Amino acid sequence: MKYLEAIRLALGEILAEEPRAFFYGQDIAGPFGGAFKATKGLSERFPGRVLNSPIVEDAMAGLAIGAAMEGARPIIEYQFADFASIAFNQLVNHAATTYWRTGRSCPLVIRLPVGGTPGGGPFHCQMPEGWLTHHPGLVVVAPATVADAYFMLKDAVACRDPVCVLEHKYLYYHLESDFDPATAEHLGLGRAALRRRGEDLTIISWSGMVHRALAAAAELESAHGIAAEVLDLRCLKPLDAESILASLAHTGRVLIVHEGFPYGGVAAEVLALCCERGFAWLDAPPQRLSARDTPVPFHPDLFAAYLPDERAIVQAALELASF
Repeated sequence: MKYLEAIRLALGEILAEEPRAFFYGQDIAGPFGGAFKATKGLSERFPGRVLNSPIVEDAMAGLAIGAAMEGARPIIEYQFADFASIAFNQLVNHAATTYWRTGRSCPLVIRLPVGGTPGGGPFHCQMPEGWLTHHPGLVVVAPATVADAYFMLKDAVACRDPVCVLEHKYLYYHLESDFDPATAEHLGLGRAALRRRGEDLTIISWSGMVHRALAAAAELESAHGIAAEVLDLRCLKPLDAESILASLAHTGRVLIVHEGFPYGGVAAEVLALCCERGFAWLDAPPQRLSARDTPVPFHPDLFAAYLPDERAIVQAALELASF
């Protein structure tokens, strides 16, 4: 099953199992089925519950917030996560604060296609976790596996808080696994997952970059004899601090690899956590490896230079291991 197919499966089950749920987004109903076809076929199966919206991201969020406060379980889909910035006021000043201001929950889900692909450019390839995790009241998750794409979406709908689900666009069609919901491991929303055990250093990542981290860890072991542990954060707000610190205590070295911009954000928070609460376990200064501090470039060659690849991760890990 592909990553996107797992999302579509979860969406169909949500509509079948939760009568209060409905979907709202641009071109998600009818034969088009959304920009990435996540809702293809669902409007025919569930008439009146998969609804096309105008191209007004701010109004989409406002409608969903009002519906959530009245007891519905809305799921909105933005065609690209970049355009959630248009709804920023609604998401961070209203959805995130509703419970604290009124005592009423605001259980909505915002599906955000994130991450870069060659040729996508600066308006369709950003990683917005830095914007979203800064604000109290929003839960932010970033599934990196087929199982997490399925389970985290269903868990998001069951959550009584607003949840932003960051779905990596490259994984939609390029990641697949032998996934069976009845037997697959199901971790809670706030848990990190240890994807690979190691003794020499920890690579912490999330979303699509997890797979580059795993490939780099395999090369580190086969070519350099370095056993790298790979921790997939999965949930970016709240962070699983216990798992991060446990891995740090195990290896003594931490490299945080992510696709977002270098200034601020989740990587900085993880690094601060390691220094503030794990300083006694550090055998080397914790390091970050991110995309470059530029808008996402269009040209595939520039995009390749913009984004960390396996070679860059291996080089950063070797430098960390040799400290």
